[in-house]
Amino acid sequence: MKIAIVTGATSGIGEATSRSLINAGYQVMLTGRRVDRLEALAQDLGERSAYHVTDVTSRQDMTALVEKTIQTFGEPNVLINNAGVMPLSFFASRKVDEWDQMIDVNLKGVLYGIDAVLPYMLGQEDGHIVNVASIAGLQAGPAFGAYSATKFGVRALSESLRQEVGAKNIRVSVISPGTVQTELFGTITDENVLSVIQAGFDYEPMQPQVIASSILYALDQPNSVCVSEIVVRPTGQV
Repeated sequence: MKIAIVTGATSGIGEATSRSLINAGYQVMLTGRRVDRLEALAQDLGERSAYHVTDVTSRQDMTALVEKTIQTFGEPNVLINNAGVMPLSFFASRKVDEWDQMIDVNLKGVLYGIDAVLPYMLGQEDGHIVNVASIAGLQAGPAFGAYSATKFGVRALSESLRQEVGAKNIRVSVISPGTVQTELFGTITDENVLSVIQAGFDYEPMQPQVIASSILYALDQPNSVCVSEIVVRPTGQV
């Protein structure tokens, strides 16, 4: 039985991935902080979905999430660590609270998710952890410093984990998207960055379903195959 947990399921990549998983026959535990959206999505997806309000920055919440999943469906064998924030800013703007938030959500949230599911996956000797990173984890640029640091970190911890647990039939995949049309841009408060974003891109951002399809591709491979990383970006994005 395929049982998946999706963090950040209330919009964007998380919502698209949840829908794709349901269509592929998974039972899916939806997580996020906005209960109204979770309720609506679970109702839309039907009886093979359930939801649990979760703050990924809380280790206790993540442990409770896995316990709820076990009570509802059974032990999870897939975790999609998707929740993230992206309040880009220039260092001179000194938005230290936002740096802390990115570390808590984008990096510690991933670690807490791994910690919560890994004992069960090791016990089953079966599992797949998919961590959503970013092309900002491959190259840094102005205003991306703290965000890139968290995404470089996700890629590093994922590779270490892959080497540790591969012999136990546990796969670890990193999905590194380029620009996607999601709510992430709504977390930016630095006016200097916002002016650049509002000017628009010289390429078309991807739709969340593109990344959901990449995640499903990694999951669909035989247990003997681990897709370590997929980088997906708009054709015109450098």
